[in-house]
Amino acid sequence: MSLFKRLFPALVAVAVFIAVPAMAAEITDVTGRRVELDLPAKRVLLGEARQIHVAAALKGEHVFDTIVGWRDDLIKKDPDSYTAYRERFPAIADLPLFGYIPSGDFSLEAAIALKPDVLTLNLEAQQAVEESGFIEKAAAAGIAVVFLDFRVDPAKNSVKSVEILGALFGAEARAKEFIAWRQAQIALVTDRLAAAGAIARPKVFIERSPGITGETACCRTFGPANFGEMVEKAGGHNIGSDVATTTFVDLNPEQLVVADPDHVIVTGSNWAAESDLNQFVNVGRGADPAAARERLAALMQRPGFTTLKAVKEGRVHAVWHQFYGAPYEFVPIQQFAKWFHPELFADIDPDRTFREFHEKFLPVAYRPGYFVSLPQGGE
Repeated sequence: MSLFKRLFPALVAVAVFIAVPAMAAEITDVTGRRVELDLPAKRVLLGEARQIHVAAALKGEHVFDTIVGWRDDLIKKDPDSYTAYRERFPAIADLPLFGYIPSGDFSLEAAIALKPDVLTLNLEAQQAVEESGFIEKAAAAGIAVVFLDFRVDPAKNSVKSVEILGALFGAEARAKEFIAWRQAQIALVTDRLAAAGAIARPKVFIERSPGITGETACCRTFGPANFGEMVEKAGGHNIGSDVATTTFVDLNPEQLVVADPDHVIVTGSNWAAESDLNQFVNVGRGADPAAARERLAALMQRPGFTTLKAVKEGRVHAVWHQFYGAPYEFVPIQQFAKWFHPELFADIDPDRTFREFHEKFLPVAYRPGYFVSLPQGGE
């Protein structure tokens, strides 16, 4: 057989890989809207930059090849992750930034100038986007609008949203791999809990972003979705679900005292760029655990908290807030399970899990710091 004949199949495969044409297709977003566009998209505008946590898992080193702009939220709300990606991909410092449509600081004219094929938006923006006629205006400029959701009802919409991003970025196979890996990590906890049978579920209060702004008064928490669902999957009982069916709910301090949870968990992140109070717990990539514990201990001195069983017995923790907007919930589910049932999950190592995820899926290096507990807090 000639050299050409032996090489021909490989040459054809390379040619097909290099010249994959975009083809007209229809996708259904998480709102049920049918959206027609060419796939894979050649120019993507991320309406929330924190969607990069998923896009990077799907595209790896090539994640920014087709991203032409993004919202400014990664820089403001998750600067440590932004720094990680900027160090790995210095050119992203020049990516055009956009504001939030419901806040009225998104420039459609500036977006049109970038000639994106598609704009990805979070489900929370749906009402404002539809009422303003934004979708029709974008469509007139040739921009498809697609809604994703990793926050309002992640149990219902996370897998669908990953699949949509897989289609937009031409990474369907990688999306399937990511979904399967994520589910397997969650199953390490849920399957073991199911096998354990009727075990006591500790009462858990998880407070959303205390100390970031305004007064330090309690108590913004989660209903049965998002972090509330993570608590339940980890073998706890989320007390917010007792009073609300919505994703977020406000308790008053009296309700918290009456509930008297066995564990208190607060969400935290590096909010230095937007906090007017600077009493939040800074946990996340590369965070200083000693400084985080100091902030966490201070928050437990607020009225009502010192009387709680969890505080008295040393079961107080902090978790990276940004887990609530990315399908990385397998990490906090594993960590919560260790806090709630330390003997049952003694062999589970969430830090190792997240490190392996970075090594397998992400183009940035792992640095610990995503959780912290007060002394004798179940570490």
